[in-house]
Amino acid sequence: MDEGAARKATVEGGGGRREGVADARRIVVKVGSSSLTTAAGGLDADRVDALVDVLAKHQDKEIVLVSSGAIAAGLAPLGLERRPRDLARQQAAASVGQGLLVARYTASFARYGRRVGQVLLTSDDTSRRAHYRNAYRTLDQLLAMGAVPIVNENDTVATDEIRFGDNDRLAALVAHLVRADLLILLSDVDGLYDGDPSTPGTSRIAEVRGPKDLEGVSIGSAGKAGVGTGGMVTKVEAARIAAAAGIPVVLTSAVHAADALAGGRTGTHFLRTGRRSADRLLWLAHASTPRGALVLDDGAVRAVVERHSSLLPAGIASVEGEFSAGDPVELRDGEGRAVARGLVNFDAREIPRLMGRSTRDLARELGPAYEREVVHRDDLVLLHH
Repeated sequence: MDEGAARKATVEGGGGRREGVADARRIVVKVGSSSLTTAAGGLDADRVDALVDVLAKHQDKEIVLVSSGAIAAGLAPLGLERRPRDLARQQAAASVGQGLLVARYTASFARYGRRVGQVLLTSDDTSRRAHYRNAYRTLDQLLAMGAVPIVNENDTVATDEIRFGDNDRLAALVAHLVRADLLILLSDVDGLYDGDPSTPGTSRIAEVRGPKDLEGVSIGSAGKAGVGTGGMVTKVEAARIAAAAGIPVVLTSAVHAADALAGGRTGTHFLRTGRRSADRLLWLAHASTPRGALVLDDGAVRAVVERHSSLLPAGIASVEGEFSAGDPVELRDGEGRAVARGLVNFDAREIPRLMGRSTRDLARELGPAYEREVVHRDDLVLLHH
């Protein structure tokens, strides 16, 4: 049996319910723009109601809904024929559309006596320690009070530097944030295929146990409806992030949402590939955009990578970019390879006079505020290539 036939034999079909899916209690569900809107822009009330009909019936589960659709919903009211390319008009469309989106969800869930709460996030909200804790408390409290959090990227104010870029990745990180048992990614395609789904002979991949299962699989990048930002590439990447953080993922179409929540064998099931990691580090690795870089000498690279030490001023060879204290920066080796990412404790303009010097000397000359790490190990995540 050739490799392709073997994959079809082992991944298509199979009865029963999926382990770890049907019994999941706290679930993050992500739905894309194409599943909520018309191609011309504007919310499709029937589609929203159909999704809510499925979600609201699961009173025994805590559901967080990560919903795209704000920009798409704002197109028609603003007289825009297609999604604008420039950030300013995208933000204007999101400003109009977000209110329409949440109003539609509020009315739809009200049919079941359920309340909703709007939560808008930027990557800044979740890579910084205090903001991260606050985002978790807000979402956890909404769930405890029986409300359904409706999460979206804060498109109206997010700049290119602080954007998640796609709601698939946001959903994976929210699943990690709320310590979810399951992530369900709903799309306009009923799963991951081993080629173009429209091409005869391609098969749906029912189960992904790890990266090896995706070797040789051609993953398309464009959605059908043309109103979203993500494609299958972003969904597979989001599934990989969540699975590596110990959260199983089901990728399927919105029309199969009920089957997915019930643990049925719809779509593609990504099994856990790792354990839950320290809370904020996943966000730091996947949600933050570096504002600059610190180039380390060989000794500092070894200390950071092998001994998981903090970065001290003595190990810095050069600084690149403009950034402020608290911003995410890349830590690079002498060859220019990024080995880690962290939140820096000093402004870029301060670092040149600190480089190569011990914290004791700096404290003696500049004061006790300088007897500290440039990047503390608790605010640092290694990048594995």
